[in-house]
Amino acid sequence: MPPTLHIETADAGHLRVVLSGAWTLDQTTPDPQRIIEILAGDASICRIGFETSGLTAWDTALPVFLLAIQKHTGGGSVMLDTSGLPEGARRLVTLATAVPVPDQGATGSVDGLLVRIGKATQRLGAELVAILGFLGETVLALWAWIRGRARYRRTDLGLLLQDVGPRALPIVTLISFLVGVILAFVGAVQLARFGAEIFIADLVGLAMAREMGPMMAAVIMAGRTGAAFAAQIGTMQVNQEVDALRTLGISPIEFLVLPRVIALVVMMPLLTLYAILVGIFGGLIVSVNLFDVTLIQYWNATLASLNIEQFVIGLSKSLVFGVLIAIAGCYQGIKTGGSAAAVGAAATAAVVSAIVAIVVADGVFAVLLNALEL
Repeated sequence: MPPTLHIETADAGHLRVVLSGAWTLDQTTPDPQRIIEILAGDASICRIGFETSGLTAWDTALPVFLLAIQKHTGGGSVMLDTSGLPEGARRLVTLATAVPVPDQGATGSVDGLLVRIGKATQRLGAELVAILGFLGETVLALWAWIRGRARYRRTDLGLLLQDVGPRALPIVTLISFLVGVILAFVGAVQLARFGAEIFIADLVGLAMAREMGPMMAAVIMAGRTGAAFAAQIGTMQVNQEVDALRTLGISPIEFLVLPRVIALVVMMPLLTLYAILVGIFGGLIVSVNLFDVTLIQYWNATLASLNIEQFVIGLSKSLVFGVLIAIAGCYQGIKTGGSAAAVGAAATAAVVSAIVAIVVADGVFAVLLNALEL
């Protein structure tokens, strides 16, 4: 028997739909458009009921018909009474509507300015709380290390010291030498106009010791080591190795973060001192070979312009920069999500946040040193 559809008005606001016959996919089922047009033309309808005693067979064609009607029930203003349907059909409709389908038009809606500001403030507040919590745990881990109670592998610390220090020398050498050469050329363009090429040594020495040495070493380590820390810990997070440490009662901060912080704090001053010397050597090569400056003159001018105070300022900056790079890399690694794409995003975020923190810290140093007249 072919499927049939009969629409009745039981009482005010109540639409009664009588279904009979075989509502199966191999039959041509009635179009729900008739019911949709009635709903659109009569706003007083608030309930749709069904009478299915005449059904001889049904399959998924019936739930599809019911869902097509439900899509046009005014977002819930019209109740779809499924009590008269077969139990299986009711369960299928309930299952299909358990998770509402997102409205495609709503995805393009834009929140108001105040809503966006509020959401951004909430995200910023949550991020600050997470960062402060991570910093607190790191400080506690450092205190445990000072007391000799931190749980980490000393072999890991040795490998990290080697990776952060000696293995970073080639790139630090190249960049620092080029920075010294560039500073010498830039200074010589103006100084040569006044016959004061000898002051190239002062310019390169002071710039490398106070600013460019610590800054360039920090930027190199942020891109090289900070990203590596984030990727390493992030991969462990994806592989659930960090959760395994917590299950064993081992703090991931002590086991993973602490050795990396110590390694960078120890090696950054040494790398910075090396970068300063290489940069001064780069300025020496340019001055001696391209300008009227002898080796002895350059050496004496450098010694006259630099003192221990300049080196202390540069090395102090490098200590702070090392802590910032380690914290940024490890924090982004710890908060990595559970996918491979999240590891790449964590590495990128580690580099960006570390460089921003370095520049901000350098600005703070500039203000403080100016206030102290150093």
